[in-house]
Amino acid sequence: MNELFLKRIQTYIPDEYEAFVRSLDEKPCRAVRINSRKASPDAEKRFPHLKESPFVPGMWYVQEQLGLHPYHIAGLLYMQEPSAGSVVQLLDVGGDDLVLDVCAAPGSKTTQIAEKIRTGMLVSNEIDPKRAQALLSNMERMGVSNFAVVSSDTKTLSKGLPDASFDKILVDAPCSGEGMIKKHAAAIDEWSIENIRLCAKRQKEILSNIVPLLKGGGTLVYSTCTYAKEENEEIVAWVLQQFEELELADADVSFGRPGLDTEGMDAQKVRRIFPMDGGEGQFMAKFIKKGNEAEEIRSLKNEKLSKTERAFLDEQIEKPLTYFHHENGKLFMMDHPFLDLKKVKVLRQGVLVGEEKKNRFEPAHAFYMNADLRFKKKMDCTLEQMDDLMHGLQVVSDGQKGFVALAYDSYVFGFGKSDGSRLNNKIPKGLRLLEKSHIYKEVTK
Repeated sequence: MNELFLKRIQTYIPDEYEAFVRSLDEKPCRAVRINSRKASPDAEKRFPHLKESPFVPGMWYVQEQLGLHPYHIAGLLYMQEPSAGSVVQLLDVGGDDLVLDVCAAPGSKTTQIAEKIRTGMLVSNEIDPKRAQALLSNMERMGVSNFAVVSSDTKTLSKGLPDASFDKILVDAPCSGEGMIKKHAAAIDEWSIENIRLCAKRQKEILSNIVPLLKGGGTLVYSTCTYAKEENEEIVAWVLQQFEELELADADVSFGRPGLDTEGMDAQKVRRIFPMDGGEGQFMAKFIKKGNEAEEIRSLKNEKLSKTERAFLDEQIEKPLTYFHHENGKLFMMDHPFLDLKKVKVLRQGVLVGEEKKNRFEPAHAFYMNADLRFKKKMDCTLEQMDDLMHGLQVVSDGQKGFVALAYDSYVFGFGKSDGSRLNNKIPKGLRLLEKSHIYKEVTK
């Protein structure tokens, strides 16, 4: 363990230093968050869990990796470090808010935000293309409706979006990752004061580009998963000095502890979480923008459906979402007007329904994973059938014909096409399990 790192921690929490050092020998905290848009309130009874997290309602400590649990495959669960889930609590997301998540991959916090949105919309940004694809995959699995996944640097975002256009902004900034040292050895192997300073410089650049996008009266939450004061309290003090239009608000939460005393800011208003608090490490601060300045992002015209598209939706679901858009021959829909985002790189906006081919409609996996749709044609599968389907196999049909939603315990995990006797697998190859992998069998009834 890096001695300089430990000496710095000792100056931060001298009375708890020994407890911190002991925590480094313990296993990393592990938790799952229940997707309230999909799961029933008692869903936790169906997977092995310990106790509820103090940070987030509906988050449970677990000992096992549940990535192959049928509920995880169906988008009911998200594996998340416990203290990471605390950040969104400060954002106070309302159902009709327009929210920007600036550094969103792989999607733990952004899907948490998405659960709270109803008629509003979430714009989730990730600069790295591969991580942006992972973010999009998680948005699909969790069944998010009103969203756009974009992949731009923050300077491009700032130029491509109107000032004062977002009600809420989350900047979960890239950092030195000291709170990840038990999970990722590289976090301590690559630790240095120089890297901390480099991260702090990048954090200031991100905030400088993003702050203008916040509406008057809006909320910006800044967070990291590091302990370094230079990336936390000192960044907060810098923000308050740099942006007179921002004021530091009280975090107003019961978990964690106040920040470290720092000139230029009130340490009682920010929040820190150390391993002794039940999570690996998190810092968060909440800012409110003064005034009432506000602009709107231009919306695209709602588009009409073809007869083939309308017939498909009428056959498959009880009620479609409200707004439609076509892009490269594909149909998308959501319950918020589509935004004109041409000045930033857009990977996806809205739910991908599918595309029309030679007067027939080919649906997409994302359509069946959506949390807000109710399917007319649904086949309930056993665990064994689900396992076969997740390995790309055919199964015996229940007699329904055409495209059919596939569900375990009533929760949809994909779709297939049936001739009435056999059901052909339509789960994307990239989401299927490897030959030796099997879905989690120990499901409690």
